[in-house]
Amino acid sequence: MKILANDGIASGGKKQLEEAGFEVITTKVAQEQLANFLNEKEISGLIVRSATKVRKELINACPNLKIIGRAGVGMDNIDVEYARSKGVHVFNTPAASSASVAELVFAHLYGGVRFLHDSNRNMPLEGDSRFKELKKSYAGGRELRGKTLGIIGFGRIGREVAKIALGIGMKVIASDSTEGEAEITLEFYNHQEIKIPIKTEPVEQLIMDSDFITLHVPAQKEPVLGKEEFEQMKDGVGIINASRGGVIDEVALIEALESGKVAFAGLDTFEQEPSPAIKVLMNGNVSLSPHIGAATKEAQERIGFELANEIIKVLT
Repeated sequence: MKILANDGIASGGKKQLEEAGFEVITTKVAQEQLANFLNEKEISGLIVRSATKVRKELINACPNLKIIGRAGVGMDNIDVEYARSKGVHVFNTPAASSASVAELVFAHLYGGVRFLHDSNRNMPLEGDSRFKELKKSYAGGRELRGKTLGIIGFGRIGREVAKIALGIGMKVIASDSTEGEAEITLEFYNHQEIKIPIKTEPVEQLIMDSDFITLHVPAQKEPVLGKEEFEQMKDGVGIINASRGGVIDEVALIEALESGKVAFAGLDTFEQEPSPAIKVLMNGNVSLSPHIGAATKEAQERIGFELANEIIKVLT
């Protein structure tokens, strides 16, 4: 049987599939040519990331397709329920990239409180002529230790974020579909571990109590954070979005940045991917990355193995 990894697959997962008898094709096929390619090559399994769309039309056009694997968490680029109604097995890899996304959150947080995203833009241009002035302008940084981090969405990634936050001495509050307490486990050397309860509260309360806010929710029909929510936040709050574009109203965010209500934002996802709004890209108080939350070597290897294991289990 043939598997098309249209957005790629890590070498370990590819090797595992080949050893199980599958032919793995890693040719990148354009969206408009995908249906013909799947049919001509008699592809049984399709692996995608976020770039390739698997809609009803493609599913209807490809009767040989038996399995669709999403290399990552969100499946908003796949018509999941429709595919399943046609007998196609659809799955994702929700656990494999959680740690990588969480670490990127803190890359943006540390960069934001110490102005690294901006100083890295200006040092190459003016570092040799205005060193003292730049030093003065970036001298008012803040520590994360002792501050409160609000985590909106407390699934696998949100809990990994909480672990790092607790490790550096932050206070953590979370908001999820249920209220109460959620327990996370911190693991240490020599199999030692401690369990810590995390308080959960409604988003409306979280945004008022947090010094920094990070979102880890699926794609939404309406933004989670908009103009009204920004008005309720502390002055000088920092906002991170490494989940999905559209969960923050970017127009309202830019207004809040320009007014000083929001001190900085770190964005890995955008409303208009793959062509983010120019106002977002050019704002000096926004730390930017091009949707790379899961793009570490370790995460991609874990994703590859997860994909391979599921495909082998289902198709053999």
